[in-house]
This record gives sequence, structure tokens and C-alpha cells, in this order.
Amino acid sequence: MAIVMGNRAAWHVAAVAVFRCGGVLVPLDAKLPPEEIDALLRHAGPVALVTDAALGRRLLAVDGGVARGLPLLVAEAEQLGGAGGPAREVLDLEAVMDGRVADGVLAEGGEAAPAAGAEVRGPAGFRPVVRELGDDACIVYSSGSGGTPKGCVLSHGNYLRQAEVLSRLFPFGEGDRFFSFLPTNHAIDFMCGGLIPMLSGGTVVHQRTLRPELLGWTMRRYRPTHMAAVPRLLEAFEEKVRAELDALPEWKRAAIEALMEVNHRATVDAPLPRLSAQLLAPLHRAFGGRLRLVVAGGAPVSESSARFFHRIGIPVAIGYGLTEAGTVLTVNDLEPFRGDTVGRAVPGTALRILDPGPDGVGEVLASGPTVMQRYLDAPELTAETIREGWLHTGDLGVLEADGHLRLVGRRRNMIVTPGGKNVYPEDVERAFVGVRGVEELVVMSAGWLWPGTPPEEDGLVLVVRPVGEFSGASGGSGAEVAGECPGLSAGVLEGLREANRTLRGDRRCSGVLVWGRPFPLTASMKVKREVLAEAIRAATGRGDAWWRLR
Repeated sequence: MAIVMGNRAAWHVAAVAVFRCGGVLVPLDAKLPPEEIDALLRHAGPVALVTDAALGRRLLAVDGGVARGLPLLVAEAEQLGGAGGPAREVLDLEAVMDGRVADGVLAEGGEAAPAAGAEVRGPAGFRPVVRELGDDACIVYSSGSGGTPKGCVLSHGNYLRQAEVLSRLFPFGEGDRFFSFLPTNHAIDFMCGGLIPMLSGGTVVHQRTLRPELLGWTMRRYRPTHMAAVPRLLEAFEEKVRAELDALPEWKRAAIEALMEVNHRATVDAPLPRLSAQLLAPLHRAFGGRLRLVVAGGAPVSESSARFFHRIGIPVAIGYGLTEAGTVLTVNDLEPFRGDTVGRAVPGTALRILDPGPDGVGEVLASGPTVMQRYLDAPELTAETIREGWLHTGDLGVLEADGHLRLVGRRRNMIVTPGGKNVYPEDVERAFVGVRGVEELVVMSAGWLWPGTPPEEDGLVLVVRPVGEFSGASGGSGAEVAGECPGLSAGVLEGLREANRTLRGDRRCSGVLVWGRPFPLTASMKVKREVLAEAIRAATGRGDAWWRLR
């Protein structure tokens, strides 16, 4: 059974129901275009679909769409109306959950079957299906930051082993509250905001919006103890806290910064949540006053952000994982605090570096109980990705002597400069984190962006989407005004230049391209580089970049 809808309790209720019936869950990203969701449904072949009225209307409107031939369990079904196209069967999800209707139940194996009677309330007549650890639990789709989506088949054992390990590293129990605002299909939220709280007796607070002011209200109202975040959201929280500090009188700001330093020194070896909450109560109140752990991953977390949150007493556990391996392969256990790596391998997981170069950089390989079973209907791709028990991640990194893993980028994103140097764009991008006035940025090579660029004119291009409105890409030399980059204020441009100067010569960016549209993102909020490059390629040429950044 597939689920595609925003965060709500019904998402998890439906997921548990699928598992209790012995079915296989297909969690999909509700933010994808309807045509892409339809393509994933066609590939996965579910027997039913759980969704909400707004998404249901869009999916039923897809010409020849799969949703039209599936039984639909729809939240807020009364709002579905007759929009879109005809559906085979529509059930009111809330009514089914309340036991008010039961036109059908899922039989063993996930096949739809008619109910024995006219009405079934509660568990009457229902027999849970027992599954083994090695049985399929979920088909989770991953497109990474580029490429064709792949269906990763994960077993019950994969999930339970991950839940066991994370619960021991970061205890969660009765009285604890997890704040869930990432998409529930996201690996981190599904595990930390779903399975672990249900297994541990905790509480989950759901929110469907990522607007910072509403997230802040919810945290103050419900006082969570745990939450998960991707780097972009961490940066938004950090910016808000910094802005509030900047608005304080100088003496008060100095006093709080002194307390931040005291807290940092006191907690460098291990978190002390009660001490931090007392020392920095005014800052903690903005997060509800009880927040003691943020789990972060999905994309590289900047060391500066991790250090900032550690200083204010809200530790960020930086992890690294990929859809093919459950939730995390490594995590920083915060004992001691380190913000420059993604931590050590979690218990039961082994890592090694394939073909390391002189700098120790090579492809990260992983083996352990959380590695997926296979790709759905793709035996050749499975054999290529998992070889002799080792998952080839496609990520490049260095394994330090103490077991900490430091990532430098994706193998397919690596740029080879005209001078023969390997440059990892993700590594370069970290230097620009924190530049004020920048909403999004990525680093690409001119030769890749605009094929046919002469080697002597190749170089690294910083693609920037500034904060605020801008109509499109910069207009090249003809649009330059007083030697400044069109679309960027003098302050933003100087901030980019200062960050660029911190990089060594072969990693410095030569050009800037100002891009006015939001970057395409994956569910984990990584930039889809290939999709973005195609859009830039279609709309611009090398002459549209501004080449005076150095």
C-alpha cells in the first residue's frame, strides 16, 4: 500500500495498519509533481493508496493515472468532490480509523478483500499477520540529488535494528516529545518521528508547515524534547536566534555570549541538558525550554551551525546515511562534541574507503544489518551497488584514525580542473555557508554547465539565489553596472568574495551566476544538481555569468 500525504497522525496509523496486515508500505514524497508520483505508483504496483483530498484531486487529474484504478483511503474525503477523474473506490480514512465504516480490509499479502459483514468495528474479525525479520517492510524511493528514482526494498530487520541502535545511543521514552515537521516519508522522520516513539512510548507532535514563525509557536506551545532537521532548517533557526541576539542591548548580548562560552566549555565532553537550559534559559524558551537533541542529516551540516547550537546548549547529532541503508550509517554521539565530521559508524555497521588517494579520499563502502535487501525489479543495479556484502555509496570521504568519517562530496559531482586537480563542490560550498543575503547556492564547473567552453575559459561558477525577488539569471557584461554583479547587493557580493578568499587557489570560484528561481530539491532538501544545470543551460550561456569574483 502506498501513502502520499502531509504530516499527520493518520500517516502513522495507516503505516502500522499495513504492517499489521502483513503488507509492504510504499511511502512517497507528497511534494513531488503529480506526474512523478504517478510514475512511482506505476513502478511500485500498490494495491491501494492512502492520501488526502488535495493530493487525491491532483492524482486523479493525471491523464491515465494509476490512482484512478486503485482503492483510495482519503483524509478529509468530503473535500475530494468530483474533481480530477473517476476513482475505483473511495473510503473516508477518518471514518475507517474510527471504526465507523469498513467496506474492505487488507488481507494477508496486501490484497484487497471484502468485509465479512455490513459493518466491522474495532479489531473484530481481524487477524494480525506475523512477519519475519527478513521479510520486506517498505519500498522507499530515492532519486538522490540526480538520476532516476530507485525503489529500495528494506526489511523489518533493517528498521528494527536501526531503531534499537539509535534508541540506545539517544534514549527516548515516556514523557519525551518528538517534533515532526519534516515529510514523514523522509528516512529520518519515519524512524525518529515514527518508529522509535511508538516503540518507546513517547509522543509525536506533527506540523505540516516549515514556516519558521509557526514552528516556533508550536515548540513554545508543546515543548518538544527531540526533533530532526535538515541543514537548511538549522540555518534558518540559527539566523533567527542571531537576529534576536543582535537586537539586544550590547551589555545584554555580551552577557549571553559569555554564558554561551561557559556552556561550551562545560559540555564539550558530553551534553548536560539541565545545565544548558538553566544557563541559557532565554534562548531555550524560543525552542520550548525542553529541547535536548536535534538529529540532523540528509545533506552536509556546516561545522559553524553545529558549533553555534552546541554553544547555546542544544546539541546537534550529525549523522550520515542514505536510503539504501535505512536512516544512518554513522552519527556523532556528542561525546565529545565534534562538528567537523559525520561521526563514527553506528554499532553493527562497518565502513571502509575504496581506493583512497594520497589525501585519503575514496569511495565510502558500508556493510551491516541496515543495508537494503535489493532495488525493486532491478537485479543488475542491485549487483552493481552491493558487491560482496559491501554497499557502494557513491559518496567520497576520509576515514580518520579514531573512526570518524569526514565526507567531501559525491563521486559523480567531482570536478576535475584544467590543472588536473580534483575539486568536490560540496566541500567548496561549505565555505559560503553563513553569507548574509544568500538563499541558496551551489558550485558547478563552467565546462559542465555550458558544453563547448574552451579549457582556458573553464572555472568554478557559484550559482546563487539571493534573498528576495530577482527575475532570472544575471545579464552578463552588458548588464554590469559600475563593475558590480547584477542582482547582488554590494554587501552580499563582498561576503561572497571574503568567503572565496578563504579557499585555496584551485578551489576558488571565478564566476557568479545569479539565479532567480528556487533550486529543485530532493525530499531531504539536497539540490538536484543535474536538473538545475539543465534549467540553467537552457536559459543562459557562459556570457551570462559575472567573472570578477576572485
